[in-house]
Amino acid sequence: MASPHLDLNAGAPAGIRPFLQAIDGLGRLDGWIGAGCLLALTLLMLSEIIARAASNFLGIGPGTVPNAWEYSSYLMAAAFTFGAAMTLRGGGHIRVTLLLNNFGPLFKRVVEVFSSTLAFLAMGYLSVAMTMFTWASYSRGQVSISSGTAVWPPMVVVTFGMALLSLQFLGRAIRAVYDLPLEDPTMRASNPVE
Repeated sequence: MASPHLDLNAGAPAGIRPFLQAIDGLGRLDGWIGAGCLLALTLLMLSEIIARAASNFLGIGPGTVPNAWEYSSYLMAAAFTFGAAMTLRGGGHIRVTLLLNNFGPLFKRVVEVFSSTLAFLAMGYLSVAMTMFTWASYSRGQVSISSGTAVWPPMVVVTFGMALLSLQFLGRAIRAVYDLPLEDPTMRASNPVE
């Protein structure tokens, strides 16, 4: 495991190093926000279960938390997108390495540069498309049918998470070009079971 004080971007040119460090910092923030969304989702679902149990077994309360399922879906989407950048940097995404393991370091590096650049372009496109979709929703004043909630705030959250993943792919491509460590073990769970 790398020490938390070890700068994995130290081998990058001085002009690029702050950019890579900023991406890592945003990746950590991304992970914490994703964890917060999962916690909020858990609490919301628990409150729904408690409200249902209180209504069914004790005969008190409305039996439901208004709009819990709608807000749960917003939190789930936010958790997925916010956790993605930190997971990528920590090496937690599923990868098929059968081909890479049979070739030398230069081939691996070329494949990493190519695949990370391709992923950056794809996620960048999706981020821009989602930004335009969110802006259109905001400008039209679009609201949810079931709750009347403006839908652009959760869309902004998902868009921001997608943009952070795009940046993390760009950072990965840059790290591959300069033959820097692609993964930061300090961004992984301390135990594989976690």
